[in-house]
Amino acid sequence: MNPSSTAIIILAAGGSSRLGLPKQLLQHRGKSLLRYTAETALATHPSEVVAILGFEADRMKHELDDLPVHLITNQGWQEGIASSIRAGIAEIPLTVDASLMLLCDQPFVTSDLLLRLITACTDEKPIAATGYEQTCGVPACFKRSLFAELLDLHGDAGAKRVIHRDQGRVATVPFPEAHVDIDTLEDYRKHLESEQ
Repeated sequence: MNPSSTAIIILAAGGSSRLGLPKQLLQHRGKSLLRYTAETALATHPSEVVAILGFEADRMKHELDDLPVHLITNQGWQEGIASSIRAGIAEIPLTVDASLMLLCDQPFVTSDLLLRLITACTDEKPIAATGYEQTCGVPACFKRSLFAELLDLHGDAGAKRVIHRDQGRVATVPFPEAHVDIDTLEDYRKHLESEQ
């Protein structure tokens, strides 16, 4: 695959219930995690970047006001992450051959990783997933042939369910730092300490 025929979907609709405040707005390198993630995605020059918002969507939109990001408000975000995946895939134009799913709480994800995932996503391996801690998950890139499976997800079943269905169709791109995500204030405190 190449970036110009790939859409990047940022899944950023969740309510951050374990954190107690919107993780999308936590600061990372002088920017909100949401904006930092959007800029990382845009740096790969994909066909488009789509951000799925939900919880406090109006506050989130202001973080992306001046960026060329297609914003979608997922009114059903409380169902779980599957609703955001469906909302994103439903917006992908027919001219796009693949979609890369990205969360905004993995602060060490880089545009280089995203490019490697896009490149590794082929007809022979229609899923390219990030490998870390003896597993693989998002960020992950999916060829259009997998879109129907993504649209069939429900509740809190995320893209990992599709990734792990058949390992024979998955190319793994190692990136140990992907295990770092921010779900609690303790996670964020550790992240800030690691940045110093």
